[in-house]
Amino acid sequence: MEAVLQALSDRSRRTVLDVLTNGPATAGELAALLPIARPGVSRHLRVLREAGLVDVRQEAQRRIYSLRPEPLAEIDQWLSRYRALWEHRLDALHTEVARGKRQRRGTS
Repeated sequence: MEAVLQALSDRSRRTVLDVLTNGPATAGELAALLPIARPGVSRHLRVLREAGLVDVRQEAQRRIYSLRPEPLAEIDQWLSRYRALWEHRLDALHTEVARGKRQRRGTS
């Protein structure tokens, strides 16, 4: 999970993952979307591949990248306990806001 979190920490890599949610893309297509040189794009793609976030297949001279959602599901599962904590706190905040509105209406 550490490698996945590290890979997600970079905006360029998140951009690549966002693009791949729409389907596979070539390395050239991905490189065209990033404001960095091709060697930098290659390094980002390698990090994503090593973290297990993308698969790559060779078609003639092209490399086709596709998203692997399984590592993201692992992160989502880890985050679920924090999400539950925030949902509880937001529900409590909503209750307090509603209570304050009722009290203001009662004093007017």
